[in-house]
Amino acid sequence: QLQLVESGGGLVQPGGSLRLSCTASGFTLDYHAIGWFRQAPGKEREGVSCISTSGGITDYADSVKGRFTISRDNAKNTVYLQMNSLKPEDTAVYYCASNVKFYCLGYEIDNYKYWGQGTQVTVSS
Repeated sequence: QLQLVESGGGLVQPGGSLRLSCTASGFTLDYHAIGWFRQAPGKEREGVSCISTSGGITDYADSVKGRFTISRDNAKNTVYLQMNSLKPEDTAVYYCASNVKFYCLGYEIDNYKYWGQGTQVTVSS
């Protein structure tokens, strides 16, 4: 069964940091472009960041640019989202998604075929 699994979420104070991980179960991510999305209560799912298969192409939503960093370690079959300077408005369930494409796929949900179950990130004092 092909599955993405997110981890690393939790409760953090404003200004703090978290690193999310996205690991593949049952397949290799080597040929998958990856996206991170988030969904806050009562809001639509929105794209946060994406990365190409090689890791050489990345993109960020304006709301996280300069604070979040996406990276991947294909040897570990894992993609990371380092989140710094977290704000209360970053509170959401964070999802990773993938598809067998080379380039960063942007933030259209339909561009992604595989999805994880999500990990909760709460930024609060």
